[in-house]
Amino acid sequence: MTHKNNHTEPIILSEGEGRVYNCGTMTAIFKADENETNEKYSISEWWLEPHSDGPGAHQHEDNDEVFYVLEGTISILVGNIWMNAHKGAFLRIPAKTIHDFKNDTDSKAGVLNFFIPGGFERHMPSIVKWFEKSE
Repeated sequence: MTHKNNHTEPIILSEGEGRVYNCGTMTAIFKADENETNEKYSISEWWLEPHSDGPGAHQHEDNDEVFYVLEGTISILVGNIWMNAHKGAFLRIPAKTIHDFKNDTDSKAGVLNFFIPGGFERHMPSIVKWFEKSE
């Protein structure tokens, strides 16, 4: 694994590698964040166990998000519409758009997330603590 906090160095990670954050039945694995991308974007995987909720409906004031379904089927809220996104599906969620995701299926599901510009990883310690209190 090559992983440096320097935006001029390559990042080479194998499956499952990165900074792992356990959020109850959801796991986030950050592959690259603002320190490694000169604050341009953050990239993370989000894995949800069967029949589990995601983060809850929310919006970001200044950040676009891109989701790409890696495995399974993710139910995604965009605005006020829930839709099923299957493996290979691509979604762009513009800033100020309400969104959420969850796994309503019997199988584990995962999405790759691009957060533009970067910085979302700053919230992960408090998000982990929130999920720990909710269990």
